Amino acid sequence: MKNALFFNTMLTPKIITFVYWVMLLLVLLASINTMFTSWDGFSFSSFLLGIFYILVGTITARISCELLIVLFTMNEALQKLNNKQN
Repeated sequence: MKNALFFNTMLTPKIITFVYWVMLLLVLLASINTMFTSWDGFSFSSFLLGIFYILVGTITARISCELLIVLFTMNEALQKLNNKQN
């Protein structure tokens, strides 16, 4: 608990995993909405667009969360390096 209160460890990497799953759920819901909801009823093009949204959305969510985790990993590595020099 002391580490979290004094910023010795990062809490955000743990939160990023939760955010990733929420993003995947939102991508899935938006894609299903796109697939089966259209102005003129069901259309094959909106179905393909929904599948495209699933593919691109999941990849985008994964990459964005991984980039954030890489930043925090770099921060931890730099802190360890700094502590070795001191």
